[in-house]
Parts: sequence; structure tokens; C-alpha cells
Amino acid sequence: MSDVPAFFEAIRSGDLAKVDPFLRADAGLGSAVNAAGQSAILFALYNGHQTIAHALIARGTTPNFLEASALGNVERVSAMLAENPTLADTVTPDGFGALGLAAFFGREQVVALLARWCDPNAPSQNAMRVTALHAAVASRRPETALALARLLLAHGANPNVRQQGGWTPIHAAAMNGNMELVKLLLSNGADPTAANDEGKAPYDLAVGGGHDAVADLLAPST
Repeated sequence: MSDVPAFFEAIRSGDLAKVDPFLRADAGLGSAVNAAGQSAILFALYNGHQTIAHALIARGTTPNFLEASALGNVERVSAMLAENPTLADTVTPDGFGALGLAAFFGREQVVALLARWCDPNAPSQNAMRVTALHAAVASRRPETALALARLLLAHGANPNVRQQGGWTPIHAAAMNGNMELVKLLLSNGADPTAANDEGKAPYDLAVGGGHDAVADLLAPST
């Protein structure tokens, strides 16, 4: 598979017309991994090319458990867990677990399933140290972030867990101006005064993002 680097560059481009010739020459490339250990399917998803990820499957690449979780294939995830429950604890070579991947990509059905199998407070096994809740609240789709956070909190996610840089979930919610999410986190015990490693509290991030209503809600009492 000497064409692996070029194949991954074609995936990065998001141009299926560039990807297809590689697969026609060697269908096995769909199961290749890059130098970082990322699979072709996950690499496509990481780069925002869901169409490419699905095209790889259509052309014969069978998604593994972690890839199925990221894709939102709840039927496959459920069937694989039933056959081998230990899959719930597996991580990608770059350190992300199934629940975190499903949360990051907004796969609500898979998150609902995996939240019963996976530790919601398990951090990624890399420098980012993100949990599924961090991944969920980072979504720029307010309703998706809210729904996922509600699911994870109901299954014991810690609203004050810290990731790289000292960020807690409410920091991201405030920065994105997601009022309903901020309220949900607060009602579940999130600390509105928590400072990240730069000394910024959620209030500061809301102000910096121009989210006045959220800033008012988080304003320190005098």
C-alpha cells in the first residue's frame, strides 16, 4: 500500500473523484491507516467529509466499532456490543473512545446507547483529555449540544470535569452563547466561577463572544 499517503491526501481534499481512482486500483486502501494511526473513514470524518466516509463504505470498506460509532450506525454498534461488550472500552490509535466520537459527531442515538455501556467521565487518552460531555457541548448546533448534554448528564457525566487548558463544559457553552445549555449545566451543578488555565471564567468567555444574555446570567454577584 505504497499509495497510502497520497490516498489520505485525496480524502483530505474532499473530492470523491480524487479518491475513487485509488480504490479502483486497490480496494484494500479503504482499510488503511495513516502515520497517526487514523483510519480512512475516521480521517474523512475528522476533515468534515462525511460523504467520503460513506463512499468508502459503499465501495467495500466495513466500518469497525469505533467508526460505526462516529458514523451514527446504531444498529451496527448495538450488534457489535451484544457480541463483544468489551468493545465499549476500546479507543482509536489517536486516543478517542466510542462515546466521545459519537458525541463529537452529534450521533444522538448512538450516544443514548453507549451511555449505558461506557464511562461518561473517561477522558480521551491523549493530551486533549476530553470527555464525551466536552465533545457534546462543543457542538455549534445548539439543539444537538443540548440533547447530548442532557443524555450524558442523566448517565452521570460530571459537569465540572476539566479538559486540556482547564476548560469545563460550561466554558464552551458560554463561549458559544448557548443559553439553554448553560442553564442545563448550572442546574446540574456546574460551577459558574470555574477559571480555565488562562484565568477566564465562563462569564468572561460569554462577554468575549458578545453573548450578552448569557453573560448576564453568569455575571458574578456583587
